Amino acid sequence: MIKKRILITGAAGFLGSHLCDRFIKEDFEVLAMDNLITGDLKNIEHLFRLPQFSFYEHDVSNFVHVSGKLDYILHFASPASPIDYLKIPIQTLKVGSLGTHHLLGLAKDKNARILVASTSEIYGDPHVHPQKEDYWGNVNPVGPRGVYDEAKRFQEAITMAYHTYHQVETRIVRIFNTYGPRMRLNDGRVLPAFIGQALRGEDLTIFGDGLQTRSFCFVDDLIEGIYRLLLSDYTGPVNIGNPDEITIKDFAEEITKLTNSKQKVVYKPLPTDDPTQRQPDISLAKKILGWEPKISRAEGLKITYEYFKSLPKENLYKKEHNDFERYIKK
Repeated sequence: MIKKRILITGAAGFLGSHLCDRFIKEDFEVLAMDNLITGDLKNIEHLFRLPQFSFYEHDVSNFVHVSGKLDYILHFASPASPIDYLKIPIQTLKVGSLGTHHLLGLAKDKNARILVASTSEIYGDPHVHPQKEDYWGNVNPVGPRGVYDEAKRFQEAITMAYHTYHQVETRIVRIFNTYGPRMRLNDGRVLPAFIGQALRGEDLTIFGDGLQTRSFCFVDDLIEGIYRLLLSDYTGPVNIGNPDEITIKDFAEEITKLTNSKQKVVYKPLPTDDPTQRQPDISLAKKILGWEPKISRAEGLKITYEYFKSLPKENLYKKEHNDFERYIKK
């Protein structure tokens, strides 16, 4: 039997590498693609020995060519943390626009189904809570986060245009805060930031008053939702996330207990346009995919903490350039 063939972009990143694992497990031939700006080959090095896995170092903002047949495309190439898209804003815009255009063209040429990774960030700082797929969002297009938000909003628009005009089979997943092994410890997102500070014996930093909320989904649950969506018949955007909402202040307390940290919590001003609340309405995913998260935050955090503890010490003290301070509200 001929294996199904899938191209996964952003394959060396946090989510992309887990998607590679899942589709290898499902007996696909996996073509992995990444330009390694934010991805890390260590996330997929265990797959290189497999005959059904191949890797291509390439920036999808440039023309993308794949020889032979292609059944599916998962477009997950994009900087995904504030540190990244504040540091490389033009690349962020290009991968969401030009990159998506190139991959949609490839999907059309190969008659392949394509799923694009959108984000809860398209809702901006929402006026509707929890967020449903029919909410259009509250996004500042010229703010510091706009390069990511608008890249993803454009991505959704061009994807639907290819679906309606060229009849390309498309799927759109709106991903909410996700965590788990292979996150970069110093990527600026709140969960690795808190755990990294705890492991280094530093005070935990909260931006704002800590009453802003997030909803954290363990990576295995997210991957299951994406897999089901790709194989479904639904073409509209679908929220995939865990609706178990928590304030950042309470989340800091959970991390303190998990890590047995004795450090205190310190507060700094909130960065510009940082969303005050985030919670997915997943009723659509439940209805059309039969999906909902299974792994509790307590269980997922324990797994993630053990992963971070296992990293080499140099990773713990490796500092990435943090542009947050430039965008603090005055």
